[in-house]
Amino acid sequence: MEALQREVEQLQKENNLEKTVEDVQKTIDLLLHARQAIAADASAAPVTMAKLQNSVQQSFDRVNRDLKPVHQGLNNYQKAVTNMFKDKPLPTAENDALSSHPSLVNRAIAMHLLREGQFSVAATFIEEANAHPPQPEPTPGTPNPYLQEAWEKDLANGTFNSQKLQQQFAEMYHILHELKQQKNLAPAIAWAKERSIVLENRGSNLEFELCRLQFVCLFKGGDIQGPPADPVLGVLRAMQYARSDFGPFQHRYGKEVSELAAAMPFAHNMAESPYRRIFYNDSAWEEVATSFTREFCSLLGLSADSPLYIAATAGAIALPTLLKLQKIMKDKRTEWTTQNELPVEIPLPPAYHFHSIFVCPVSKEQATDQNPPMMMPCGHVIAKESLDKISKGARFKCPYCPAESHPREAKKVFL
Repeated sequence: MEALQREVEQLQKENNLEKTVEDVQKTIDLLLHARQAIAADASAAPVTMAKLQNSVQQSFDRVNRDLKPVHQGLNNYQKAVTNMFKDKPLPTAENDALSSHPSLVNRAIAMHLLREGQFSVAATFIEEANAHPPQPEPTPGTPNPYLQEAWEKDLANGTFNSQKLQQQFAEMYHILHELKQQKNLAPAIAWAKERSIVLENRGSNLEFELCRLQFVCLFKGGDIQGPPADPVLGVLRAMQYARSDFGPFQHRYGKEVSELAAAMPFAHNMAESPYRRIFYNDSAWEEVATSFTREFCSLLGLSADSPLYIAATAGAIALPTLLKLQKIMKDKRTEWTTQNELPVEIPLPPAYHFHSIFVCPVSKEQATDQNPPMMMPCGHVIAKESLDKISKGARFKCPYCPAESHPREAKKVFL
């Protein structure tokens, strides 16, 4: 990047064309003056044009001379960009398990379009995908596409109910529109109350978060950002709402409900009260919208973020490392398998450090919050309890490869 920065600085230094603009303007003025002279006296045209020839030619020479270093700088910058971002071939699909299952790729694309609210595009994509079904070719080392499980057959036949999904996501976007644009909590609260038992069994706080925000809005006269329009009226409306709707929350959210009740005497000076964080939260609407999206997708058996987006982002981050690995293996004339190679570390963001389920290969026990999976520097992962037993607080040898490390070098893997 230093080479690019040098070229940019040089280009900015040479790209001072103020004098050039002045020269061009002088040439335009000369031409306008000559046209006026010729219009006033047509017989003077030959003399006037002869006088213009040298002046205009000199002006063009000055402009070209000023533009020459600019063109040279642009060429140098283009060469620097080309050298920095050399065209490299993408990894082949020889070891791509999904290349023999295009129906799964089509489903991921359709689901992504539905999740993004692109319903018409999703409908067209599904229609064309079903009209021209893919003919997968088996890839070495991957499952045969024609020996499918029942769920894969359903996907390959396009039998997943896209219309039902479209209706569900349309409802989600309607509620999100009311939350973000209209600052209307009623549709979201109604949706949460209909699924109150399911949400409670999941340990979700969504229903209470929505009702608490509704309490704050009533307390402040509908404007959560500013002071109460009428403190007395706001307190009465909020108190009435609390009496009618906060009953089911007393057992689980007793402390939070008590805080809301204790904040009422501070209606005239809420900005200086201990409860300011509740009543002056600039990100309150965005937080409940995010919580609603997460719970809505969870009840559909989906993640809050599009798997296609996550896969594409993680793949783009991992691509340089994979390209480098492919080049090294090509130079050494080795082949990639899934048996003898050590893991290759891919520097993904913390939000992408997750996996659905992890079973420790040493203890054969599923990881928990108290016994999380830990990744050693060599890339192998075992549970924390197994790590503690093997290491005993000192350097130890990985149970799956010759690499040695210290327990403090292990990183927690987020599920």
